[in-house]
Amino acid sequence: MTLRGRLRQALHPRPHYLAGNEISLLCNGHAYFAALLADIHAARETIRLETYLYADDSIGDAFTQALCRAAARGVDVRIVVDGFGARNLEQRHRPPLESAGVQIRVFRPEHELLRHLISLKRARLRRMHRKLALIDGRTAYAGGINIIDDATGNTDSVRLDFALRVQGPLVEPIARAIDRQWLMLTRFSSMMRRSFSKPPPTRLDATPVGNRLAALVLRDNLLHRRAIEQSYLLAIRQAREHITLAMAYFIPSQRILTELLQASQRGVRVTLLLQGRVEYRLQHYAAQALYATLLTQGVRIFEYRPGFMHAKAAVIDGNWSTVGSANLDPFSLLVAREANIVIRDHPFAKTLQSHLDWAIQTHSQEITKDAWLKQPKHQRLLRGVCALLLYRALRLTGYADNY
Repeated sequence: MTLRGRLRQALHPRPHYLAGNEISLLCNGHAYFAALLADIHAARETIRLETYLYADDSIGDAFTQALCRAAARGVDVRIVVDGFGARNLEQRHRPPLESAGVQIRVFRPEHELLRHLISLKRARLRRMHRKLALIDGRTAYAGGINIIDDATGNTDSVRLDFALRVQGPLVEPIARAIDRQWLMLTRFSSMMRRSFSKPPPTRLDATPVGNRLAALVLRDNLLHRRAIEQSYLLAIRQAREHITLAMAYFIPSQRILTELLQASQRGVRVTLLLQGRVEYRLQHYAAQALYATLLTQGVRIFEYRPGFMHAKAAVIDGNWSTVGSANLDPFSLLVAREANIVIRDHPFAKTLQSHLDWAIQTHSQEITKDAWLKQPKHQRLLRGVCALLLYRALRLTGYADNY
C-alpha cells in the first residue's frame, strides 16, 4: 500500500467487523429498560453505564434503586454521565448512588452553564452523547435511549428510539471504549486531587454466541473524528436499491447530502423518517430548510407525529444497518462523543426495516413536493433564517469549515 493509501486508511478507517455476535433489537424505552434492568438485577461482578441524560423521573429512580442494590451486594458499579445532559444528577441521584458505593464520573461538568452558552465556547460544545452499558463483561447495550421516561403525553405517545443488546466478540471493543473513557476521566479527576491509581480493566467474556457480523464505530475528537460519518458515506455510496434513514435531527454534512442526492439520481429509493414535532426550534426549522432540495431530487420524506422521533438508525439494501447515538447533524458529527453499532446481516436489517416501515405507514405524514413548495413565503423565510443562524453559530465556534 502506498504512503497516501496508508494515510487515507488511518484518517478514514473502515469499520472493523467481528463475527459470532448475538444482537437483539430493542424498540423504545419499554423494551430497553426492561432488558437492561433485568441484567442489572442479575449482575454479580461489574456494571458499566454511560448515558447523556439521567432524568429525575420514575425511570431514573428505578435505575438508581437497581444500581444501589447491585453495589450493596458487592458489584463494581461505575457510571459516566454528561455534565450538561445529566446536570440534575447532583441534587437527587448522586447522593444515594455514592452512599451505596457506586463510582461516578462526569464528562465536562457545567458549573457556569449560562455564561458558556452565551459565549459559545468551543470546548463546551463537546458533550458525551454515548449510551452504552456492559454487565458482567458479557452483555453489552448500545443505542440512542437515555435513562429517561420516553412517554410524551400519554401511553400511546412515546419517543421512537432503538437500542441493541449484544453478546459475543463485539463486547470486547465496547468494553475497551468504556474503560478508556473511565480511565481518561479518572486521570483528570485525580490530577485535581494530585493522586492517581489506574483502575483494572473490566473482565470479559466475549465468546462467540451467534452469527451476526457487526462493528463498533465511535466518534471522538482524537482518533475517530469522522469515523461515523465515513461509515455512512461508504454505505450510501455503495447503495443500489434502497436507503432508509431515521433521524431525530437531520442536518447532514455536505458530503452526506451529496451522496444521498447522487444515490437518488442513480435510482436508489431514498426515504427519510424525521422529527414531526418541534422539540428544539432552531434544529427543527434548519433541517426543514433542506426539504425542497431533497424533494426535488426524488427523496421521500416522512415526519413522525405521535411523539418525539429520537431514533438514530438506518437500513441500506436490506443488508447494512446501524443503530446508535449519532444523529446526522453537526453536533453529532463534529463535536460529541458518539457510539454506533453497524451490522451486516440480512435478518437483522429486515427486522429493523419492518419497524421503520411500520412507523412510516402508521404514525407518519408524508411531505410531498407539490404541497411543500406551495407553502407561504414567511415559512420558507423562517426556515432559511434558522439554517443561517445555525451555520453562523458553527462558524463562531470554528466548526463550520469542517462541515
